[in-house]
Amino acid sequence: MRDIEDKMLRADWERAYQTALQDSLSVKLPYGEKGSFLTDMSVAYSYNVGLEQGEILVAEVAQTNPSQKIFIEILERDGDSFRSVAESDTGQSRLAVSGESSGIFKVVIQPQAGAAGDFFISLNKKPLYAFPVSGKGNASVQSFWGAVRDGGKRSHEGVDIFARKGTPVVAVADGVIARTGEFGIGGKQVWLRTGIFGKSVYYAHLDGIAVEDGIRVKTGDTLGFVGNTGNAKGGAHHLHFGIYGGSGAVNPLPFIFRTPDISQKQYSRKFDTSRLKIRTAQGTLRKGPSTDYAKIGHTVSGQTVTLLGQHNSWLHVKTDDGRKAFLHASLVKA
Repeated sequence: MRDIEDKMLRADWERAYQTALQDSLSVKLPYGEKGSFLTDMSVAYSYNVGLEQGEILVAEVAQTNPSQKIFIEILERDGDSFRSVAESDTGQSRLAVSGESSGIFKVVIQPQAGAAGDFFISLNKKPLYAFPVSGKGNASVQSFWGAVRDGGKRSHEGVDIFARKGTPVVAVADGVIARTGEFGIGGKQVWLRTGIFGKSVYYAHLDGIAVEDGIRVKTGDTLGFVGNTGNAKGGAHHLHFGIYGGSGAVNPLPFIFRTPDISQKQYSRKFDTSRLKIRTAQGTLRKGPSTDYAKIGHTVSGQTVTLLGQHNSWLHVKTDDGRKAFLHASLVKA
């Protein structure tokens, strides 16, 4: 009898996983969701998220019963389907991946069968590289990728980071100094070759250079100093920062832009029960947690739904016919 029950539990768990691969909702990073595991129902949480080249996706689950096993998988869209790129080890509650190119990723999170207690799901993004100017951050980036240059003859293939003359410019990753010197419109410059996806990192308009060709450097090592050489002569002191791959220049901002991690304190819970009833004449089911997301169905007054999780005023629900969606909290009652 026990073997039969175990087989049924495994079958339910596998069906929930397969369903999650097909019905993923969409959220924007960073994203947080509070909820309670449903002991009488096998559920897999799945979300589609967009990731830019140079960003790291971090999926993590905190729970009141940390001894319970959590399965996390991240898949990348490949044409009309998804391919798995990372899975968590047994007992691991955190998983991170970085994409070689921009794309859509699917995060699947599934607790062990019979899991109980509260949880908090966080989906964050982090930059692949360190920030290239010592002591500076996002606010110092004031000229961006694609900006018009030379009256429209060319576009900006990098970002400009403004700082005082002489501010140290640092290695954003471990690598080898491929080239240094003073050339053309970039003035005094350093080229760093990283081992992460084989990128060439370009530092231009330097006031001075602190490294030589061919040496190995570590993240945070000083490479030079902010200046205004080259075609920046006479202008504000800044670093032109660029990244080049096999197909040419890429937008460097996602590689260095810091997005603060979310915390449980930022998210509230409006309901402490798993069954909710629609209290309005009609409610709208959406693909994501805001009115910006597409409508994927409707509810009617008196209809019941199962609460899977809460993203502040938006509820992650499952209808009695098996559809997963987001529903605004104002449309339901306990």
